[in-house]
Amino acid sequence: IRARRCAMTARRLWALLTLGQAALGARVLLRLLATAGGRRVAPNPRPTTAPGSVAVVVPVLNEVARLGPCLDGLIAQGPAVAEIVVVDGGSTDGTQALVATYAARDSRVRLVDAGPIPPGWNGKAWGLEVGAKEADPAAPWLLTIDADVRPAPGLVAALLGHAASEEVTALSVATRQELSGPTEGLIHPSLLATLVYRFGIPGHATDRVDRVQANGQCFLMRRDLLACAGGFAIVRDSRCEDVTLARALAASGTAVGFYEAGDVARVQMYASAAEAWRNWPRSLPLRDRFSGWGATLLGLAEVTLVQALPLPLLTLRLLTRQRGPATAVNAALAAARIGVLVGMARAYRCPPWTYWFSPVSDLPVALRLWVSALQRRHVWRGRPLVDGGG
Repeated sequence: IRARRCAMTARRLWALLTLGQAALGARVLLRLLATAGGRRVAPNPRPTTAPGSVAVVVPVLNEVARLGPCLDGLIAQGPAVAEIVVVDGGSTDGTQALVATYAARDSRVRLVDAGPIPPGWNGKAWGLEVGAKEADPAAPWLLTIDADVRPAPGLVAALLGHAASEEVTALSVATRQELSGPTEGLIHPSLLATLVYRFGIPGHATDRVDRVQANGQCFLMRRDLLACAGGFAIVRDSRCEDVTLARALAASGTAVGFYEAGDVARVQMYASAAEAWRNWPRSLPLRDRFSGWGATLLGLAEVTLVQALPLPLLTLRLLTRQRGPATAVNAALAAARIGVLVGMARAYRCPPWTYWFSPVSDLPVALRLWVSALQRRHVWRGRPLVDGGG
C-alpha cells in the first residue's frame, strides 16, 4: 500500500510539473514567435547627421585596462559627437591619467569626477546622472556607453539613422559579445539565454513595461525625453538601471527600442568565466519597482521550468524508459532550447566550441538567479549596492 501511495504521489508530482512546463512553455514559445524577424541596426553608408548631435557619457571605475579602445572608437565617430564625458567614480588604477592623455589628443574628451556618491544612489546611476548634467546641453541626443564597448567608427550614425527610420526617441542595442575563452563559453550563453526566454528576440520597440528590453552598454535617448522622465534619479537604487530606465520611459508612454547591431558595437563583458558567474547574475533577475515580486518570480519560473529543466528531465526519462506526456513536453522544450542556441550564435563573435554545450549550465544558472533575486546585499568592485527592488 505504501509503495502504491508513493507511486501515486510521484505521478501526481510529475503531472503538476508537466502541466507547469507546458503552460509556461507555451508562453515562452509564443513570445519567441511574436518577436521573431525583428529589425537590426545596420551601418549607415550615407550619414546625414548634423555636427554636435550627440553627447556621450562613459561612466568608469578602475577601467584602465579596457577604456582605451572605447575612447578610440568614440573619437572616430566624427563631428556628430559633440563631447565625450568620462565620469569617474573614484578610480585608483590610472584611469584618470589615461583619460588625460585622450583629452590632450581630442578636446571633446573630458574627465568629470563623480565622487562622493550620495546616500541612496548606486555608483553607476550616480555617474550617469553627473554625466548627463555635465554634458553639452546643445546636443539633443545623449548616448551612454560602458567602458568595455568597442564602437565601430559608424556607430553613432547608425544609431541615429535607425532611430529616425524606426521613429523612436530611445533605443539600446544588443552588443555583439566576445568571450574570454572556452570556460566562459559554457556560462555566458546560458546567462544570456535567460533574457531571451523572458523577453523574446531583440528587434522591436514597445511601450509595454513588462516587455521592454534595454542594454545600458549602449543606450541612445533624446535629452528632453530623459529630462521629462526625471533624469537618472529614477534609477538611483536599481541593480538593473538600464532596464529600469526603459521601464520608466515605457510607463510614460514612450516606445523604447532594443535591436541587434552586429559588429557596429562589440563588447567583452568579463575577463573570465569566474567574473561572469560572480557579477552578471547580480542584475539578471531584473527586479525593480516596476516588476515587483510577481513578474520576477514568473520570469524565473520560466527560466527554470522551460529553459533549465527539460534537458535533464528528458535525459532522466529516456534513461528510465518512461513515456507519456512528461516525456513529450520535455522533448519539445529541449528541441526549442537547441533552436534558441542556434539563433543566439549570431550574438557572439567567434564563439568557442564550448558554446554548443552551454545548455548544460542552464540548471546551475537558474539556481544562481534565484539566489541573486532573494539576496538583499550585493557588492560591485568593493562597493555595496543599494537594493531598491519592489
